[in-house]
Amino acid sequence: MSKILLVDDEAVQRQMLRGFLEDQGYEVLEAENGQEAISTIEREYVPLVLLDHRMPDMNGDEVLERLREINPMVKVIMITAYGAVETAVKVMKLGAVDFLEKPVDLQELLSKVEKHLENLEIEGDVQEIKEGIDELDEGLGLYIGESPKVKEAISVAKRVAATSWPVLLYGETGTGKELMARLIHELSPRRDKPFITVNCAAIPESLFESELFGHVKGAFTGAHKDKKGMFAIAEGGSIFLDEIGEMPLQLQAKLLRVLQEKTITPVGGTKPLEVDVRIISATNRNLKDMIKQGTFREDLYYRLNVFELELPPLRERKEDIPELVKYFIKKYSPKPIKISDEAMDKLVKYRWPGNVRELEHTIQRVVTLARGNTIKASDIDIDTSHHQEDDSTGDLQGKIEALEKREILKALQNNNWVQTKAADELGISERVLRYKMKKYQIKRK
Repeated sequence: MSKILLVDDEAVQRQMLRGFLEDQGYEVLEAENGQEAISTIEREYVPLVLLDHRMPDMNGDEVLERLREINPMVKVIMITAYGAVETAVKVMKLGAVDFLEKPVDLQELLSKVEKHLENLEIEGDVQEIKEGIDELDEGLGLYIGESPKVKEAISVAKRVAATSWPVLLYGETGTGKELMARLIHELSPRRDKPFITVNCAAIPESLFESELFGHVKGAFTGAHKDKKGMFAIAEGGSIFLDEIGEMPLQLQAKLLRVLQEKTITPVGGTKPLEVDVRIISATNRNLKDMIKQGTFREDLYYRLNVFELELPPLRERKEDIPELVKYFIKKYSPKPIKISDEAMDKLVKYRWPGNVRELEHTIQRVVTLARGNTIKASDIDIDTSHHQEDDSTGDLQGKIEALEKREILKALQNNNWVQTKAADELGISERVLRYKMKKYQIKRK
């Protein structure tokens, strides 16, 4: 049960909000002034604080600063007077995660409380993984990003890793599906057992069954001795079936049997062998469409898709690009090398259709050919005029509106869809921002 500290000098307001939150299952602590709130945070761990901005002894700004000094991780939602936009902007800059206007809309309150407590859990998961990343494969650091989508994916991976459920990873080419599969394995109780990767698109159909399940001596021409398959090699660990959509239909039935019965039968063999293997599969294709076309088994899909995790393309996590660039420079440069602001800006603006893999290859090429100690924009051979989203019409007004829509969307994404922060970044009021979002039909997916 999550704790919430409610700080307000008005007893009636506290009683009303407390009753509502307790009905939703939260444990609510009360403080009637700033000093009492500070004492409570010093005394015990409280993840979320609802703080009235106007109080007689200390105003909300002072209390907010003291609370964050005591616990930098605490989430504070400030309750402000109706229409006090300047106050709301100010408290967000001081570190409040959100604000509510009086009179408090209870459904809005509940929505924000749920969102910020969930974000706190995600950040805790990410921090825990960051602290242990040195013990894992070095390359796994690539998936520790600051963007909300990556944080959420990391948090989900941590939770599902503790189980033995099959996981299906969706994502475009180059988004790091194998990396995520390895992370799930490394975070699981199976980490000391093998992690085996199978690229379903790279194995000839005639060899598929032998590669996965093995064969016995004499099973076919050239089978001079018994051979273990990938499933037997992965015993006790995890097997990653990349590009699962490329698996032949005939073999899909046999994979389904493995999932159902936990046994494999080598080619030419008659005795089933028990296997204990966690299956993680991945695809960049729409398996539901393939089911309709008759090229992928529906029963296998539901067996593989016990837990689904979608990995965001790089264009949806652009705030991670600078850290990824620094990582790749350090990885591939034989000497200390810097990157200019103009060069970094060029990399951030590019849409990266090949995702992280394309970025890695670009940086590898740049540092190999670099002459000086600083990477300049002219050293980066990409055309930022390509791969740009263009939803504008041909006339000038249409192009202006398209640009405005893109800038609003970018500001919202940069600020985790907190409208107050996005409006501040754009230099407009939150009311104007809401109007523009409605006009352009911008909604968080």
